[in-house]
Amino acid sequence: MILQQYKIVFGGTMGAGKSAAIQALSDIPVVTTEAVNTDTEAHHKFLTTVGIDYGEISLDDGTKIGLYGTPGQDRFDFMWSIVCKGAIGTVVLIDHSQTDRLKDLEFYLNAFADYGSNIVVGITHLDEEHEHKLKIYLDWMQIHQKQFPLFAVDAREKDDVLLMIETLIATLELQAEPVI
Repeated sequence: MILQQYKIVFGGTMGAGKSAAIQALSDIPVVTTEAVNTDTEAHHKFLTTVGIDYGEISLDDGTKIGLYGTPGQDRFDFMWSIVCKGAIGTVVLIDHSQTDRLKDLEFYLNAFADYGSNIVVGITHLDEEHEHKLKIYLDWMQIHQKQFPLFAVDAREKDDVLLMIETLIATLELQAEPVI
C-alpha cells in the first residue's frame, strides 16, 4: 500500500534520467515498469519505462513524498495526466546530448504545465555534450517568457536530485506564505 503524503512527478525525455533520479533519492526499493526499448531511433538505451516508476523519500519531519516517474515517449502521454493528478510539483528532465533538446524542453514544459505550475527543470548529460551548456536553456526561457528554476544535474547523484525536490517544496512554501 502506498502511504505517501505528497507526490512529485518526474517527466521529460527518454533517457534523461528519470528512473535514475528516483533510484538515487528513494528510501525504499523502487518499483519499475521497464521493458525492452523498441524505439531505438529515439534513444539507444536497452530498457525504458513503459508505465511508472515509484519510490519514496521521507523528510526529517516524517513527511513522506511519493516519487513518480513517467514514460518519456510521447506515445505514453495519456498516462501523464493520471500520474500528475494531485502532485505538488514536477521535475522535467531534458537530455542535453539530444540534438532537439530545445524542442524537447518546449514540448515537455508545455505538456506538464497543463497539470500544474510548480515545475523545476533539470538538464542532464551535460558531460556528453559540452557546447552551450545551460545558456541555451536560459536564453530560450527568456525568449518564451518561462520562469522555472533550472539546474545542471547528474540524475544518478542524490544531492543533485534532492536540490530540485527542495526547490519544488520551497516554491510551495513561498506560495503559501501570506503577503503582508
